[in-house]
Amino acid sequence: MSRVVLVTGVANRFASLVARRLAEIGEAGGIARVVGIDTVVPSGDLGGTKFVRADIRTPVVGKVMAVEDVDTVVHLDVNPPRNRAGGGGAKELNVIGTMQLLAACQRASRIEKFVLGSSAAVYGTSPRDPAMWSESMSARGGVRHGFPKDIVEVESYVRGFARRRPEVMITTLRQAQVLEPGIGSPLSDYFSSPLLPAVMGFDPRLAFLHLDDALAVIGESVTEDRPGTFNVAGDGVVLLSQAARRLGRPVIALPPVGFATASRRVMSAVGTEISPDLHRLLTYGRVLDVSALKDIFGFEPTFTSAETFDQYRMRVRPGILAGLGGRS
Repeated sequence: MSRVVLVTGVANRFASLVARRLAEIGEAGGIARVVGIDTVVPSGDLGGTKFVRADIRTPVVGKVMAVEDVDTVVHLDVNPPRNRAGGGGAKELNVIGTMQLLAACQRASRIEKFVLGSSAAVYGTSPRDPAMWSESMSARGGVRHGFPKDIVEVESYVRGFARRRPEVMITTLRQAQVLEPGIGSPLSDYFSSPLLPAVMGFDPRLAFLHLDDALAVIGESVTEDRPGTFNVAGDGVVLLSQAARRLGRPVIALPPVGFATASRRVMSAVGTEISPDLHRLLTYGRVLDVSALKDIFGFEPTFTSAETFDQYRMRVRPGILAGLGGRS
């Protein structure tokens, strides 16, 4: 059976690339057509994707699904705010938008598959964190605000939908941050700054996801049956100190107390911004166990976290010769 796939949030560069990849897979992978929705016209090329201007926070999304005979939904319109001013709007889109989208899916009898592009932020960040997060674990320090709280709520709503519609196959992908020039993410924005604020006395362990692996795992979630919740990241870790050294960027060590405020001032002084939820990650870090992705989902990431960072580094700083495969 050929699927009609709806991709949300295609004005976002990453979601637009996902939609284009799915359209390229086409009938060879059982995809009849792809429909992309957003409130803003995408600036990038969607390839063979049909774009429909619609807001997932309104009942219009249900009408789009009915008119287009959608049976598969790829929900990627869940994103962290890029700055403090955007926090309220991001939460409304993330949480209210997901609620409305799921309500539309609940009414749509044709829906057979739902793929959620979630985030590793669901695990939170605290000094009580394990060395590596598996899918069965939950945030030890709790999540009380910001994007991590949004993600916890979003996943909760998706689980509720799964109970109401058990016949719908649901795949939840808890992705590490994609590190790729041109793909907006809090860490990508942070590493683009000429100065890198860091927490004095901490050297967090970070994991990254390569764009090619991110596109591939979502594509396989659509074309194959892969129900469940899966961490998605490259193997291994990169220390913040390693990343800064490879980029050739000076680190500004700041005290842990008041780091969020001080780091915002440092970034503002050099004309950049820091995501409001990033300061905890820059303190305690986060690493993902991807055993389930390999053993149950059946996907082996092509790029390690170090290789992903090295490719990013070479693209943003082509003059630097040393890679992460060398001295650490």
